[in-house]
Amino acid sequence: MSDVNIKITDREGVTHDVVAPTDMSMNLMEIIRAYELAEEGTIGVCGGMAMCASCQVYVINDPGLESMGDEEDAMLAEAFHVKDNSRLGCQLHIADAMEGLEVEIAPYP
Repeated sequence: MSDVNIKITDREGVTHDVVAPTDMSMNLMEIIRAYELAEEGTIGVCGGMAMCASCQVYVINDPGLESMGDEEDAMLAEAFHVKDNSRLGCQLHIADAMEGLEVEIAPYP
């Protein structure tokens, strides 16, 4: 069993230090939901299918995330509040390389 430490700043500007398991096939969106860091119904609206961008985050510190896939890139091209460091939390699968990741949850449309 392995865990990584992630800093997540919620939509109110409060930073939370969370521990995320790498052995449960979870993604960042699911971690945000598990810790209740976003209001119910405002994150993961599409269920993690890269179709709504409600789980968009801004990557503050990238310790080694996987590259963005075509579906994620296409969704972000149509999303609101997109920045150069935007990623979809549902597409960021929790892995050892995420140790020290820092993100801010983007505003909900």
